[in-house]
Amino acid sequence: MKQSRLTTKTRKEAPKDEVSLNAQLLMRAGFVDKLTAGVYSFLPLGFRVLKKIENIIREEMVAVGGQEILMPTLHPKANWEQTGRWDTMDDLYKVEDASGRQFGLGPTHEEVVVPLMQKFANSYKDFPFAVFQIQNKFRMELRAKSGLMRGREFFMKDLYSFHLDEKDMDEYYEKVKAAYVRIFQRAGIGEKTHLTFASGGSFSKYSHEFQTVSGAGEDLIYICQKCSTAINKEIKEETPVCPECGGADFSEEKAIETGNIFKLKTKFSAPFGLEISDEKGEKKTVIMGCYGIGLNRMMGTVVELFSDEKGIVWPQSIAPFAVHLISLNQDEEAQRIYEQLQREGIEVLFDDRDARAGEKFADSDLIGIPWRVVVSGKTISAGGVEVKKRSEEKAEVMSVEELLRKMKIGK
Repeated sequence: MKQSRLTTKTRKEAPKDEVSLNAQLLMRAGFVDKLTAGVYSFLPLGFRVLKKIENIIREEMVAVGGQEILMPTLHPKANWEQTGRWDTMDDLYKVEDASGRQFGLGPTHEEVVVPLMQKFANSYKDFPFAVFQIQNKFRMELRAKSGLMRGREFFMKDLYSFHLDEKDMDEYYEKVKAAYVRIFQRAGIGEKTHLTFASGGSFSKYSHEFQTVSGAGEDLIYICQKCSTAINKEIKEETPVCPECGGADFSEEKAIETGNIFKLKTKFSAPFGLEISDEKGEKKTVIMGCYGIGLNRMMGTVVELFSDEKGIVWPQSIAPFAVHLISLNQDEEAQRIYEQLQREGIEVLFDDRDARAGEKFADSDLIGIPWRVVVSGKTISAGGVEVKKRSEEKAEVMSVEELLRKMKIGK
């Protein structure tokens, strides 16, 4: 991609009404644009990051047997009345058509996925199974001041699993739990993300959240110093010890909830009468699990964790491009290198603009692509290109071949 053709531009300052660091940097760097509080457009750079997060999640969900579907956002009122949540869910957007029929804009999809699967799962031989979607959601957030981490419209992955007994549910739950650990590791936030015990409400004794330690977090968690498992404030008030290892020494941290998993049991299958006769002919209400990750929130969390006074520092796995190639009055040689890197399968943003070196370097730091490669008369005379990792201060001159070797081994 040539930067001169990039639709969006960087900004020197963020909008004055944007208080969160993640939104300030993402807007200044040209990744997103705010339409209104809690509602953002993803621009070319931001959309590339979003898609990379999406692909990591998709790969891990497919790996645990999830089948991808896409359900409607517009939900009939009757579905939500069936579960009793039409009048009790405060953040549900409600709309009405010209005929007076009422609908909800989906904040979650239990009310749709259960009757949908009821049409196809009609034998015990069909179980267990799991379906997932990655789709935009709507929630009437009263406090949409945390940038991408708390939106009124946002992208989310929902996985729903369907089982005939608790043992099968428990085994699958553990598989998804492990998949979530891999997702956060691959996205670059694994070291800061803790499996966190939370209240299971009416579903089970515990549910689990994945909480990422950050000063921008709205939650308080207590991290076990023995096993690194965390508990939330509600659980801490109920028990003095870690539910995982029995440890009693905790550190208190602010954190961002980047994922959650629940054992729903029959909370949503029962209202719709989702029952199956097992191999003995006994009627069983289907047991469910649900597993969510917010893509916008993960993107915002990464920026909160990986940024400095100059801008964003993207992890390689979700960066919009791998290399930011900068030409300083050496467009012909830079073009040759651009084409060489592309032939090697390297994603490159090529800054071919007619702009000052200082402006190009400042924009490169703000955008935060992992590898900066500069082509100038000085580097050509030295026999190569100047290479600098965004996460490091040191720059060195090397050949393109050496750069490719370094990128392959991650150094």
